Amino acid sequence: MTDARTLKITRHLKASRMKVWRCWSEATLLQQWYCPKPWYVSVAEIDVRPGGSSYIVMNGPAGEENPMHGQYLEVVEGYKQTFTDAYIGDWIPGNNAPFMTGYVVLEDAPDGGTLMEWGARHWSEETKVQHEAMGFEAGWNAAADQLDALAQRL
Repeated sequence: MTDARTLKITRHLKASRMKVWRCWSEATLLQQWYCPKPWYVSVAEIDVRPGGSSYIVMNGPAGEENPMHGQYLEVVEGYKQTFTDAYIGDWIPGNNAPFMTGYVVLEDAPDGGTLMEWGARHWSEETKVQHEAMGFEAGWNAAADQLDALAQRL
């Protein structure tokens, strides 16, 4: 469901769905693509199961550090992940006001690649606008390019 508070990108990736899934589900792979260069992920601790926690730290070229705690709400192996920053794992509320619930849905493409929908549902229209201003579309499309390149090498 898409509403006025949702941002999403839809991509056709050349890599197979299971290789793309691995890049979303294995911490060492997630670190290699999750934010657009020159940013990088210094920490990726993920427990990909409903109620499992995630802790990801994105770092910028000028020393910026963006730590993100979250929790997986739904995991359909090989196909879908839904996650949020409202909780930090095992249904423990986060320390800050929630920003979004994110999701990724993967489907097999007829050519052997993957159809990927990656979205963010925000708690308010204001936070959606803030996320857009942060470069949601350009940033996540660049990360998706990095994801596809990595998955194709697996």
